[in-house]
Amino acid sequence: MDLSALLAVGQTALELGLICSLTVLALFLSYSMLNVCDLSTDGCFTLGAAVGAMVAVSGHPLLSIPAAMLAGVCSGFITALLQTKMGIDSLLAGIIVNTGLYSVNIAVMSGSSLVNLNKTDTVFTMAKDLLAGTPLESQYRTVVAALAVALTVAVLTLFLNTRLGLAIRATGNNPDMVRSSSINPVFTTIVGLCVANAFTGLSGCLMAQAQKSAEINIGSGMVTIALASLLIGTTLMGRGSIFTRAVGMVLGAFLFRLVYAAALRMNMPAFMLKLVSSIIVALAIALPYLKQQWPMIRRRLFYRSASAGKGGN
Repeated sequence: MDLSALLAVGQTALELGLICSLTVLALFLSYSMLNVCDLSTDGCFTLGAAVGAMVAVSGHPLLSIPAAMLAGVCSGFITALLQTKMGIDSLLAGIIVNTGLYSVNIAVMSGSSLVNLNKTDTVFTMAKDLLAGTPLESQYRTVVAALAVALTVAVLTLFLNTRLGLAIRATGNNPDMVRSSSINPVFTTIVGLCVANAFTGLSGCLMAQAQKSAEINIGSGMVTIALASLLIGTTLMGRGSIFTRAVGMVLGAFLFRLVYAAALRMNMPAFMLKLVSSIIVALAIALPYLKQQWPMIRRRLFYRSASAGKGGN
């Protein structure tokens, strides 16, 4: 792979990694902070893409951003409502909402499974026009994605350090203690999932506008990819401050996309990409466990080599 191809791989990984890191930050809030595994992520991502695409097609590219986030809030609210008010397990609630969102997403796209944005003004085309004649003209997609990520990281860091944010974090750690402290865990769960899914909707909206199309399977496997990126980021940055961990989520998403983009450049058959993705996910999930077990494995290898040496003498 020559230098130009390597730079192209890095550029693609950076753009997609930044956009997907918004979903990773959403899982960071729901999974790491709130201790809720939200399996509605795939459907919510597609919902954000569908709403963002349809609003952009109607001639309002800037309005597509808050519209997609609002759609994500509605998805998170329904998921939280099923958990807190109807007694449905969080995993099942996510599966139910994800299944229902398939029909909702088709309805949002006016009964079609694909919305084409090739001739539509988007936030990316607007950024391209604004950056025309500047050194960043060719990097307009990266600029938009980086700006969205920077704002999201800042908002998430500030939010989780407010009283409500601390209550959400406490709910994830010990809901019984929160309840005894006169804090309503139902309210904190609903707010946490609504905010998290707003980030997921934003991620889907930007992905659709970056790819100039929104199709019904655009969010397929996103929860798995985001979870793997989250675990990679956690392994890289450890258990530091909220800001440090949020930055780790962005780095994790970039590294995942970098490996994936490199696999695409190796002339690998299309049917092998799912296998590559599953291997990356498995390694990312197993990495924290292997890192924890490594001292014990090293001691065992040392004792075995020492025993073999004594036996040889």
